Amino acid sequence: MHVASLDRFLLLFAGAVWAGVQNQLAGGGSFITLPALMWTGMDARAANITSTVALFPGQLVGGWMGRRDASGTEQVSLRALTVISLVGGGIGAVLLLWTPSRLFAKMVPWLVLFATAAFAWGSFRRTPPHADAGRRRLGPLWVKTIQFVIAIYGGYFGGGIGFLMLASLALSRVPVRAAAATKNVLAGVMNATAVVVFLVSAEVHWLAMAVACVGALSGSWLGAHLLRRVPERALRVLVIAIGLALTIALFRGSL
Repeated sequence: MHVASLDRFLLLFAGAVWAGVQNQLAGGGSFITLPALMWTGMDARAANITSTVALFPGQLVGGWMGRRDASGTEQVSLRALTVISLVGGGIGAVLLLWTPSRLFAKMVPWLVLFATAAFAWGSFRRTPPHADAGRRRLGPLWVKTIQFVIAIYGGYFGGGIGFLMLASLALSRVPVRAAAATKNVLAGVMNATAVVVFLVSAEVHWLAMAVACVGALSGSWLGAHLLRRVPERALRVLVIAIGLALTIALFRGSL
C-alpha cells in the first residue's frame, strides 16, 4: 500500500471512530463513513454497501443491550415487526444490488438530503405529549406497511431510519424509552438481512470494511463513555451541518 493509500485509510479509520462516537451520542454515523469510503476510491454504491457492513457490529451490540426495553405496539407484536424488518431489509439490499452504480451515484445526493431532513425533523421537532392526546393511533395495517417501507429503505440506503421508526412508533403511542429501544432492535434486524445479502454479493471492499469496522467499534466504546459529557443538541446540529455539506458536495460531484 503506497503512502497516498495509507493516508486515506488512516483518514477512514479516524472517520469511522468519529462515526462510532456519533452513533452512540446522536446517530448519523453513516454521514461520515460514506464519504470517507468514497475517498478511498470506491464508487457510491460500493461505499454504501461497505459502510452498512462495517457499522453493523456496533449497531447489533446497541440493539442487543437495549432488547429488554423493546416492545411492539398495542396491536402489532415485536415479533411481527421483526419479521417485517427482516423481509424489507432483504428486499432493499437486493434492490440496491440491482441498481446500476451510475444510477445509484445520481440518487445518492437525494438520499443523503432526505436522510438529513429526517434527522433534522427527528432531532428538533418535538411534539408535547398532550398535543396528540386526541389523535387516533395508527392501525395495525398502517404500522406494518410503514415499517415495511422503512425496512426496504433501510436495506437500500439506511440514513435516517431511526428517526423514521421513532416517528411511526410515536404515532402508535409507544412510550419514548420503549420506542428508542425498539427502533435500535429493528434497525439491527433489517440491516442483518441486508448484510447477509451484501456478504454474498462480492461488493464489499474487505480491507476498507475492516478498517472502518474497527474504528466504528472503538468509537462506539468511546461514545458510550462520553454519553453524559457531550451536549447532545450541539452534536445534532453538527450532524445536520455535515449532512448538508455532504449533500452539497455530492450534488457538485466533488466527492
